[in-house]
Amino acid sequence: MDAGFFFKENVMRKIAIQGTLGSYHDIAAHKYFEGEDIELICCATFEEVFAAIKKDSHTIGMLAIENTIAGSLLQNNELLRLSGSQIIGEYKLRISHCFVCLPEEDWSDITEVNSHPIALMQCREFLSQHPRIKVVEAEDTALSAETIKREKLSGHAAICSKLAAERYGMKILQEGIETNKHNFTRFLIVADPWQVDELNRLNHREINKSSMVFTLPHTEGSLSQVLSILSFYRINLTKIQSLPIIGREWEYQFYVDIVFDNLLKYKQAIAAITPLTKELKILGEYAEGKSNI
Repeated sequence: MDAGFFFKENVMRKIAIQGTLGSYHDIAAHKYFEGEDIELICCATFEEVFAAIKKDSHTIGMLAIENTIAGSLLQNNELLRLSGSQIIGEYKLRISHCFVCLPEEDWSDITEVNSHPIALMQCREFLSQHPRIKVVEAEDTALSAETIKREKLSGHAAICSKLAAERYGMKILQEGIETNKHNFTRFLIVADPWQVDELNRLNHREINKSSMVFTLPHTEGSLSQVLSILSFYRINLTKIQSLPIIGREWEYQFYVDIVFDNLLKYKQAIAAITPLTKELKILGEYAEGKSNI
């Protein structure tokens, strides 16, 4: 299990997450900080997660960054860059969805299902088998279950985690309804830059991954030159995502994740590509997370 990274005793860690108790962010936070006392700060949006870090520099943020089915959460790349926060770790969580309803109801009672749009996307095949059920997007998976229970919404179902179903006393009609059973979400653990050195000191895992963002001159072959240098230093590119720069036609920011097994070669590679970029910012250097099965 890819957990238990921090070992400082008698410290209650504040972890800001998007979503409510029972959400997948909740599950990922407890798995990553397994064995520690943590206090969750539940935020309605990812913007609020970064605002919580800014308000209290000791608060650590946890946010989903990509999913094996739904792809990257592009807005979170930008929020991370603009926030100035640094990535200190990652966690890859296996996502399994449940179809739940009020305890006294059953399949024949359900006319509407509520959940986060990404969860609904991940259960598209299941939902296609129940065309009579109206699909309604909601703010959060766990919040959908909590709202149905609190407001006693007859005829409503939610798609959420098993933890959320149990927490809010919902009846599970079916488990494992996600289309692809290899459904993983990668979460980033982010912190105020002033806290990074201290947190890394307590983190006993070897740094072998880096996330960065850079822009390039609008000239032929500029990207291929950067990629060639990374290849020369035997740096493994695991992700590259381009986003247009607003107000600058045909220019892009490139968000890149790389892994490496030699810290010196990584530093040399960064030094070599920096002159080729217009701007380069390291978003974090951390230990690669293993997939939680």
